Amino acid sequence: MRHSLPLAPQFYVTAPQPCPYLPGRMERKLFTALQGDNAPKLNDSLSKQGFRRSQNVLYRPSCSECAACLSARIDVRSFQPRRSQRRTLKRNARLERRVASPWATEEQYDLFRRYLDDRHADGGMADMDVFEFAAMIEETPIRSRVIEYIDRDTGALTAVCLTDMLDDGLSMVYSFYEPDLHKASLGTWMILDHIDIAREAGLPYVYLGYWVPGSPKMGYKAQFNSLEIYLRGQWQRLKEPAGFEADMHPLSNDPIAEQVANISLPDTRG
Repeated sequence: MRHSLPLAPQFYVTAPQPCPYLPGRMERKLFTALQGDNAPKLNDSLSKQGFRRSQNVLYRPSCSECAACLSARIDVRSFQPRRSQRRTLKRNARLERRVASPWATEEQYDLFRRYLDDRHADGGMADMDVFEFAAMIEETPIRSRVIEYIDRDTGALTAVCLTDMLDDGLSMVYSFYEPDLHKASLGTWMILDHIDIAREAGLPYVYLGYWVPGSPKMGYKAQFNSLEIYLRGQWQRLKEPAGFEADMHPLSNDPIAEQVANISLPDTRG
């Protein structure tokens, strides 16, 4: 099924499949190809409209049953770490950041496999082999970086994040870490470090992907203050995450053709 705008790119819709976040629900995605000379501008523009990148595709949830998945980002300028997050920063002070071009290594894949086997053994990426992993890291038509975190005491690769550079922030595409270090809160720590990177670069936002109220897998994102969600076509500050109710009504989403018609595309002339 295809829906197109008067100008490229063209948008498509995936077939419904079981939702990985909310049991008993079906998910569907609206997506478009990310390619060519204008890929960076398209990625910047659609990221501001709730889209996420996966290799050379941009996608956004467009489920027919609900609208629970909400794109989330942190306002770097007003963010202040909580007491528990300050403890997380101190706990991981021995980790050293190393930024590199998007190139996959065997060391990264070994860590990735340990992480998946421990945390997401039944997830959609559980069977990803080394070649698919390399494609995830390397197939990017925009400015991306692999950010590695090395233990200064042991030299061990402890955490990794594939990060996109947007014109208004950093987008954490995918991260993984040493699963044995349960008490280190490495997922939280990487977000905190990306906030520092964004501040150093003068960028206002860190994009975290989707927050799904009611999903334990995504609950950690609501622990960050200054969190904004993309709701009804605009970014809004999430004030009380605990009291926020996901929109589960089957008529929550506009028809696909209307969704596509309301997408703003970047000016690629000149």
